[in-house]
Amino acid sequence: MKSILKELSNRVREAMTQIGADGDPLLATARDPKFGDYQSNCAMGLAKKLGKKPRDVAAELVAAIKVDDICQPLEIAGPGFINMRLKPEYVAECLGAVSPEDATGEDRLGIPKAAEPQTVVIDLSSPNLAKEMHVGHLRSTVIGDCVARVLEFEGHKVHRENHVGDWGTQFGMLVAHLRRVRPEVMDSPDDLEISDLESFYVEAKARFDADDDFKTESRETVVALQSGDEATRRIWKAFCNESLRHCHAIYDMLGVELQDRGESAYADLMKDVIARLDTARDAGQADFIRESDGALCMFLDGFTAKDGEPLPLIVRKSDGGFNYATSDLATIIHRIESLGATRIIYVVGLAQKQHFEMVFAATRKAGWAGDHVSLEHLGFGNMLTAGGRPFKTREGGTVKLKALLDEAIARARTTVEAQFSQESDGRPALGEDEIDAIAKTVGLGAVKYFDLWHALNSDYKFDLNTMCSLEGNTAPYMLYAYARIRSIGRKAGIDFTTLATDAPLSLEHPAEIALATKLAHFPEVLDVVCRDLHPNVLTEYLYELSKTFSRFYDRKVGVRVIDASPDEVRMSRLRLCDLTARIIKLGLKLLGIGTVEQM
Repeated sequence: MKSILKELSNRVREAMTQIGADGDPLLATARDPKFGDYQSNCAMGLAKKLGKKPRDVAAELVAAIKVDDICQPLEIAGPGFINMRLKPEYVAECLGAVSPEDATGEDRLGIPKAAEPQTVVIDLSSPNLAKEMHVGHLRSTVIGDCVARVLEFEGHKVHRENHVGDWGTQFGMLVAHLRRVRPEVMDSPDDLEISDLESFYVEAKARFDADDDFKTESRETVVALQSGDEATRRIWKAFCNESLRHCHAIYDMLGVELQDRGESAYADLMKDVIARLDTARDAGQADFIRESDGALCMFLDGFTAKDGEPLPLIVRKSDGGFNYATSDLATIIHRIESLGATRIIYVVGLAQKQHFEMVFAATRKAGWAGDHVSLEHLGFGNMLTAGGRPFKTREGGTVKLKALLDEAIARARTTVEAQFSQESDGRPALGEDEIDAIAKTVGLGAVKYFDLWHALNSDYKFDLNTMCSLEGNTAPYMLYAYARIRSIGRKAGIDFTTLATDAPLSLEHPAEIALATKLAHFPEVLDVVCRDLHPNVLTEYLYELSKTFSRFYDRKVGVRVIDASPDEVRMSRLRLCDLTARIIKLGLKLLGIGTVEQM
């Protein structure tokens, strides 16, 4: 399945060249079907360059655009919009060329991979190892995983980097406490298990605040840790591994894969960042690098404080210590020079917008990232309670992510158990293991989908009742839509994987044409998500596709399928059912959501 949008854009671009103009075809999917399937408004911009009226330019373009094999006669609307409506037989040809699903391999639906694959680094999740993951880590983890899945599907080489905090001063306190309460760790560090990291942290902090001797010991431990003391490093490593075990229990639950790389991995490179800046400054090549109140700073164009004074990016504190900026600069150097990244994406909350703008500007100012490297901050809003407040426990602490996910699964299990624990309409009752599997898919899918369908730059209210609903743009609705289509195949006695591609698709009824056209949009939807990194574009498409299918299958406004005749029409409509199910399944997979065959 190829991108029709790309093909049409190329044809419009060729026509622009013929009339002596160049630029962006500005072709997009039409928002209203009455204007066709695609619409270009490039004539308005070209009119100024050519010194002509927009409608006249549009008329020249329409005469030059060669799309007779793809579209019905082009139309000019309003001040110069060019409307394009696809020929049903062309859509049928594109969809008909898609091979049946191969049960043993990846179902790409005939979508080709990127002609020029990039090496992409995605910075996602990034918990602090001192505590267990809380709800604040959900968005970065889920959004980052979705972006990685889409980019990987497009054919890019993706590094999923989990930049965990494991090197701060608090680790002196934690290691010292661990040494006191669990001295056996010195002899058997690999056997360390801590059932509740939150309680352990609270105990360590209480001791730190109340005991001056322990406070001194903690500070000395930090020095020993960062100086490379073997015994201290051994305990620290055991604690980090145990913390990561808790994190990966969540990642496994969510089906998220990533590469852990702590701040400690950049300890030497942070020193190198300062050395590089000092060398550039001493050579007189970087007057934007200078000391201010004992701190080494980078002064970058366009960044000022509220009082209008230049706002510095501090890369070495006055006490000689490093900070987040130093660490982030070191990670970028590593990702460009060691991993070969040409696109680096940080999936971090919107609150860090200015920080990343300054870090990116500093990276380019220092010459560490050329024009071929894209640096992107994929910011997102906060998750709030149903009342619109920050997500906290009654005691004021943050809610553990595992508790939230467990609650979603439990809610889903109650619904699934009520529906499938008893025999109904000839359908056998499901066993406990089957119910658990469906509940996990539905519950986790509900949480992920609800997060991803929201616009990234907005806050949203966490509401289990809404996200678990079978109505509206939710995961349960999409999972039900998929299961429903699969049941159509079973009722028709058809194995979708055996449908022959040599049987042509027949698109005559408006409902058939509408569904087929919506299916054909899928490759370009993925292109948009890949370019703009907005998962909600994909969730919106899947929801619209499922609604279009419902109209197609509705006997009042749509067509007959299982009992359609003649058999050629029946098989054509069943192929449309199969393609719809496969696109929903693939779309949900790219969102990080599994599917169930019955629901």
